[in-house]
Amino acid sequence: MNRRSTSAIAPRYIVRMDRREFTKLSALALAWRCLPAYAQTAGAAQKPVGYAAIGLGTISDIFMRACAQSQTAKVTALVTGHPDTKGVKYSAMYGVPKSSIYTYETFDRILDNKDVDAIYVGLPNSMHCEYTVRAAQAGKHVLCEKPMAISSAECRKMIDACRQAKVKLMIGYRVHYDPTWKQAFQMVKSGEMGQLQSFQGGFYGQMRNTWRLSKKLGGGGALMDLGIYPLNTIRHITGEEPTDFTAIISTREQSGRFSEVEQSMEWTMKFPSGIIASCGCSYGQSGPCFLSINGEKGYLVMESAFYYEGEHLRGEVGDQPIDQLATGRLPFQFVLEAEHFADCIRNNKQPESPGEEGLKDMLAIEAIYKAAGAPIA
Repeated sequence: MNRRSTSAIAPRYIVRMDRREFTKLSALALAWRCLPAYAQTAGAAQKPVGYAAIGLGTISDIFMRACAQSQTAKVTALVTGHPDTKGVKYSAMYGVPKSSIYTYETFDRILDNKDVDAIYVGLPNSMHCEYTVRAAQAGKHVLCEKPMAISSAECRKMIDACRQAKVKLMIGYRVHYDPTWKQAFQMVKSGEMGQLQSFQGGFYGQMRNTWRLSKKLGGGGALMDLGIYPLNTIRHITGEEPTDFTAIISTREQSGRFSEVEQSMEWTMKFPSGIIASCGCSYGQSGPCFLSINGEKGYLVMESAFYYEGEHLRGEVGDQPIDQLATGRLPFQFVLEAEHFADCIRNNKQPESPGEEGLKDMLAIEAIYKAAGAPIA
């Protein structure tokens, strides 16, 4: 989806943070952007972790571009329903042997491909579970795009399959790995904002002529694809799971575009600590892409928050403003993801966003749809 950057409108509060600490964080973020992540470590001399990209659509195209910019991750196989067109095209672009081009019917043969360490699942949501399970049964680690699946039951099946096969499962939450977001997380963690009070977040855009408008393939509408961003980020920051929900679905357009999935969704969440959040998303309206984090002593706002590039972190530090613009450009966030998972595979580490994280989001998503009177489970 081509997501246009917009500005968020948020209330002004005051945030306190030692200027030296903010400068230190900014310098660290700059260092992250200037280095190709952990590729500059001694591990870069090792053989790159091999990824098989499955489902060669837009998101997989970006992921493959990211691997081409990495010294620790490499595309070594392709899985596509169009082996003679897309398969040949990407094979030539990334040096993948034609013998390592698979179809969905021949996918299980990937078991014998020693150059494939992990599978990148960039398929429609309803196919995530099947191919994660099949990848695990083939002994391959899995990096699966979000939403993890179309139900919490499927999420649990994926986690169980990977656990039984003793392979790692990571969900592609880009925000967790982006250095500008990491700055925001650290500012909150430092306690300089005081006690967290509330969040406001939104992700709005237009969606046309895509599988995401199919209930069968997408599992739902804007909440599954766009709303999951503020949902996951708020959960990540608070370290809590929401317990109380209200939600409203609205589909004003009568063209038939939204005959299967919702056009727009607004919802609220309350967490056990008392933190409250108000969020929105849409497939059929113009609007901001932002997250506002409000504490008793200050605030932060991330604008262009969930796009692939161009995040703008602002706020106030005492009487001094925070104004940090990300410089990493597409596919920078995907490089970080691919290299993080490669590091986990090489060094037997737990991914920062494992399958359990995707399950928790799906449980919240199911609760939001239920609160809106449109249960999906």
